Amino acid sequence: MSDRDGDPTRVRFGIKTTPVHTTYDEILRIWQEADEVPEIEDAWLWDHLLPLYGPADGPIYEGWTLLGALAAQTRRLRLGLLVTSNRIREPAVLGKIAGTVDAISHGRLIMGLGVGGTYQPDGSGGIAGPNPAVAEYEAYGLPLVSPAEGIARLSETIEILERMWSEPVFDFEGRYYQLRGTRNEPRPVRRPPLLLGGWGNRTLRLIAERADYWNIPGPPHNSPEFLAERGRVLDAHCAALGRDPRQITRSVQLVISADDPVGVRKMIVDLVGLGFTHIVLGVRPPYPRQVAHWLADEIIAPVRAEL
Repeated sequence: MSDRDGDPTRVRFGIKTTPVHTTYDEILRIWQEADEVPEIEDAWLWDHLLPLYGPADGPIYEGWTLLGALAAQTRRLRLGLLVTSNRIREPAVLGKIAGTVDAISHGRLIMGLGVGGTYQPDGSGGIAGPNPAVAEYEAYGLPLVSPAEGIARLSETIEILERMWSEPVFDFEGRYYQLRGTRNEPRPVRRPPLLLGGWGNRTLRLIAERADYWNIPGPPHNSPEFLAERGRVLDAHCAALGRDPRQITRSVQLVISADDPVGVRKMIVDLVGLGFTHIVLGVRPPYPRQVAHWLADEIIAPVRAEL
């Protein structure tokens, strides 16, 4: 099973609240509302330190601190960050933070993780236009690394997390991280499923090796053709490793517009046809009243009826 307790072929829905240009009370309201809507199975935050859109001086909340607060005030939702930047926290510190949130939530954590901020030789970060990570990382004194180094560091982080969650004490000698006598009690209630985000060839290779979930932004950020092509690359990596690609849940993020529910539903049906069975519905502030119920009634129920 992809997440050690579920069927990766079953279509599931989550909600993502971007914790920027809003208040803690508003985010808490959405999460507690979603916690009472069974059609929504998980809830997510992001991991940024500066706003990526809107006024540059707007409020934004640190992801793991906020996740711990929300874990304490919900009871059912699986939860995590889409995705944690591997460049912001040292791996063992991240493992301790994640284990604490898992304990607070009584085993509901999904460990979302990504490479984080990297640079390309041209300074673009591998994306169209300026790389938003540059300003963010400079503001907080975080160095950018090359994509190859970012992947290597992420691989070491995953090994450290797995050992923190399964061994009473261990040493680790990696190229980038070295640990001596690492202990992590309490360990998670159960091994948190590992969700890795990204779409580069090296990232997809690591996903084929280690992940329970593969998460990627969907339309309009990436076309269905791009998503299908990246899926074929993941399949090829799995074949080379001897892993059944059906063991990996394919997860996609969508920013939802209440102005076009018909278009959103069609997009989701098309994504399910491409093999994506975990659909995270992103909502941005200002959050409408009863938005979780609206998603269940206007998006999730009609999609399920069509599938």
